[in-house]
Amino acid sequence: MPFYVRQGKIPSKRHITFKKDNGDLYREELHSTHGFSNMYSNKYHHNMPTKVVKVAPYTIDHGEQWLDKILQNYKVHTAQITDGGNFFSARKKHLYNADVSVYTAKVTEDTEDFYRNAYADEVVFVHQGTGTFFSEFGTLRIKKWDYLVIPKGMTYQLKFDNFEDVRLFVIESATMITIPKHYRTATGQLLEMSPYCERDIRTPTLQEAIVEKGNFDLHIKYGNQYQKTTLEWHPFDLVGWDGACYPWAFNIDDYAPLVGKIHIPPSAHLVFTANNFVICNFVPRLYDFHPESIPAPYYHSNVDSDEVLYYVHGDFMSRTGIQAGSMTLHPKGVPHGPQPGKTEVSIGKKETYEYAVMIDTFNPLKATNHFKDCMEEGYNQSWLEN
Repeated sequence: MPFYVRQGKIPSKRHITFKKDNGDLYREELHSTHGFSNMYSNKYHHNMPTKVVKVAPYTIDHGEQWLDKILQNYKVHTAQITDGGNFFSARKKHLYNADVSVYTAKVTEDTEDFYRNAYADEVVFVHQGTGTFFSEFGTLRIKKWDYLVIPKGMTYQLKFDNFEDVRLFVIESATMITIPKHYRTATGQLLEMSPYCERDIRTPTLQEAIVEKGNFDLHIKYGNQYQKTTLEWHPFDLVGWDGACYPWAFNIDDYAPLVGKIHIPPSAHLVFTANNFVICNFVPRLYDFHPESIPAPYYHSNVDSDEVLYYVHGDFMSRTGIQAGSMTLHPKGVPHGPQPGKTEVSIGKKETYEYAVMIDTFNPLKATNHFKDCMEEGYNQSWLEN
């Protein structure tokens, strides 16, 4: 994160004695990134965070690799997946490589258990549903179309107000999810030209410390493996914390899109970056204002990236047959663009009403059986004239 936050009670200096009223020490935990040479936060616990009663490995089948996938354009309809679960067990992996994994989840049940991704940062896009995000750092109310950015190693829960239709789009990153450098000053403040600013970012509010002894189940994901770790003390026992590494939320509706005289490329809609991939989003915006502009995107073959587009809501100018939860994969080496007739229809249009999340990866993506099972047959031939 580009800015410092301080909440609750903390001592005047780092790494000094910090005592409770009864004379016992609070337990300081440094949550650091890139060793000790990047962003960090200091957390102050009532109890040692290392008190583990037992550990038991287990498996979750998020999806097996689709081994005979060929190089072509794909469209899938993830809303067809009806299998549910809680906020972590319901996740179905669709696409992945060494840098990033892409999941959808239909959340149908609550859990009192805690979750931690030990090896990956997460961006959880709340496609449908409202509720509360709980963490060591505090709570956040969440609403439809929120991005939740959760750095690796953080313990959290997601609880929803009801389970009538809760759907998540989850991006898992092996490296830190960051705000693009060209949106920030040298000291980290978001620039005037950035499409969002600090006022749009919501940070957790520290709750009263929960000091309870018992058996608290924490599910830890590390790579493709899982274990259930039983803690002796409730993990949300912080009396205070400070730093620049913490979970935060940003709503897609708070993104201010750039517009241009002629069509500007998707990179202008950048929202987050990581190593070897970027995340963009498309939101309602005015179209180009050149008198002869073509608002629909030009046909393109981005030879250095696979493009994933997850459709959220609205009317999509370049194609029919798009539903909420549809997802396309346009891999490197294969051109793509508007459906026949859509380029002509777009001419003269003044604005678009569409919401979508896009991921461009700079290494090829593999697919799973979940991706294959909800694939639309014939999408690769949908550019043929009838």
